[in-house]
Amino acid sequence: MSKEILFSITAKDCEWSYTKGSGPGGQKKNKTSSAVHCSHLPSGARGYAEDSRSQIDNRRTAFERMVGTREFEAWIKAETARRNGTAAAIDAEVARQLRNIKVEIKDHGLWKEVDKNAPLPDNQ
Repeated sequence: MSKEILFSITAKDCEWSYTKGSGPGGQKKNKTSSAVHCSHLPSGARGYAEDSRSQIDNRRTAFERMVGTREFEAWIKAETARRNGTAAAIDAEVARQLRNIKVEIKDHGLWKEVDKNAPLPDNQ
């Protein structure tokens, strides 16, 4: 069974910024912008690295850390479902299940069932 690539994420899909590192490390660390911030805007995931004196090594590390975040993993799952066409089926099932939810609000110390499509009162 062969697998096809659905999509890929590369460094071009991220925003990069560079800063001077902090902490001990001497003149080299204090004068060069080798610390790297990697941001993937669609997912909101971010990675940061200042482990090495090399900006290239820190880029790689920041990208790996960004990919390992919960935000990125959740985005990958959602994007995969969207591209596979299963997201629409999931959305339809969620909408179907939401019709069975009972909504209650507390009014003067008592719980009252309300129409879930009606707007909530202002005092809630």
